[in-house]
Amino acid sequence: MQVIVGCCGIPVSRAKYFEALKAVELQNTFYDLPTEDWARSFRSSIPEDAIVTVKAWQVITHPHTSPTWRRMKRKPSGDLSKYGFLRPTKENLEAWEKLRRIAQILGSKAIVFQTPPSFGYSEENLRNAIEFFKTVVRSEFLICWEPRGTWLQHTEAIRKVVSLGVVHVVDILKRDPIVPEDGTPALYTRLHGLGGEINYRYKYTDSDLQELADKVSRYSSVTPQFYVMFNNIYMFNDAVRFKNLAAEKGLAVV
Repeated sequence: MQVIVGCCGIPVSRAKYFEALKAVELQNTFYDLPTEDWARSFRSSIPEDAIVTVKAWQVITHPHTSPTWRRMKRKPSGDLSKYGFLRPTKENLEAWEKLRRIAQILGSKAIVFQTPPSFGYSEENLRNAIEFFKTVVRSEFLICWEPRGTWLQHTEAIRKVVSLGVVHVVDILKRDPIVPEDGTPALYTRLHGLGGEINYRYKYTDSDLQELADKVSRYSSVTPQFYVMFNNIYMFNDAVRFKNLAAEKGLAVV
């Protein structure tokens, strides 16, 4: 199994970052979808073998009433009430095609859809998620979903989505991902700090990273790739420390 280590964002200079780490999950694709020119410029500014994943544009996952929309400089066109919550609307599917184009230019390997806690489990939300993901899993990307809120108490509902070929994203130090019985092409964890569901100020200890390496290695029989992405204030240092520790333990780290 190949373990791909990186950060959610680039917290240091690009030169320093890619000297130490090979993978990154871009966050600006969530807040304000970048232009094609920006995507080309970014891709040409990083190493050819750098691994890029992107966080999905928020207009697909979050409703227009979400506070995160306030940071958006270029809002989408049309009826804003038809965006968000993974609904298979014309607006969401058009937004997906725009995101898909940017991801193609970036040479992205995966797209992560993080839904807000307000998009909790319901039969309607499950139906919408299934219909939406049925469309996007046919793309060239690894499609990943990080459900939050009440979905965490409805694992069988998540399993129905995962059965479509969607990767279940979790913070693996807090809970285990749902994996199809016949395995999966990849797994993906986003690490948000300990001491609460999200604790960006947390700095991982050596013991935490040892536990992380042990947990990741347990999945070597069900997947050939495991993305490990840190998402805390100390993410760069923690990611480098983990990469070194995992390599010492014999894991095939990228």
